[in-house]
Amino acid sequence: MGAASQRETEVLERARKAVPPGYVPSEDEEYMNPQQQEYFRVLLLEWKASIRDAARQTRESLQDGPIREPDLNDRASSEADWGIELRTRDRQRKLIAKIEAALRLLDDGEYGYCEVTGDPIGLKRLIARPVATMTVEAQEAHERREKVSRDD
Repeated sequence: MGAASQRETEVLERARKAVPPGYVPSEDEEYMNPQQQEYFRVLLLEWKASIRDAARQTRESLQDGPIREPDLNDRASSEADWGIELRTRDRQRKLIAKIEAALRLLDDGEYGYCEVTGDPIGLKRLIARPVATMTVEAQEAHERREKVSRDD
């Protein structure tokens, strides 16, 4: 285990201790209070660890050797499955960068606020998508502008 992984494990353990078992952020609380921040830190770090674990399992499977299916159809099917698996891992690699950015925002005290408007993103949205950086409205406007520029 590398120094970065060891540090993340320590941070995760501290955050878990700060969040009572079964705790879920509520609209009745002050937005992004320390307990909510630690809740999201746990969520993000556990998500990151699960992605890394899946990537490690994929690497181990690839190291087991080439696909040795005797039947051409079986081999083609296995290669297609591996292609899908590798594309999934690539998307998850990009997701790790978003998780790390969200963790930096948490450290800076800016997590949970829209990068466009500065408004609170909202607990429900953050629980559903912990790496969200915009409110639903700002995200929709962004996507509309993106679509218009693509159509040109």
